[in-house]
Amino acid sequence: MNIKVDDLTGAEVTQLIGEHLQNMYQNTTPESVHALGLKALRQPDITFWSAWEDDQLVGCGALKELDAQHGELKSMRTSSAHRRKGVARRVLQHIIDEAKRRGYKRLSLETGSIDAFEPARRLYERFGFHYCLPFSNYVDDPNSVFMTKEL
Repeated sequence: MNIKVDDLTGAEVTQLIGEHLQNMYQNTTPESVHALGLKALRQPDITFWSAWEDDQLVGCGALKELDAQHGELKSMRTSSAHRRKGVARRVLQHIIDEAKRRGYKRLSLETGSIDAFEPARRLYERFGFHYCLPFSNYVDDPNSVFMTKEL
């Protein structure tokens, strides 16, 4: 698997982010959707990676710098055709390694609280994330759970 910084201009990435947003809006109320669209992902405080096997996009993820010691995991998504093949594990490990390289002391995330997000929560737990209070600009929301990991 080749994981590379992506400029979010390719058709495959555009489609995967569209699928990600559509899924978020299908599974939670609009005011509780914190997934980012293409324009928001292109901000200078966010690094976006795409994961490829040969010429197929298999997944993506992003890292947002909250401050010099704290990063936020964003836009984790595996292409539906490549689920349960270890894509999310590889992308997540790549982002954790990058957060450590940058000198972050903590990596946090927001994900959904409903059953559809259970596989994501289990993945994060396996990587040492634990539940926490809302961080950054998030507020308490019954549709969200917040997790963090000391690096």
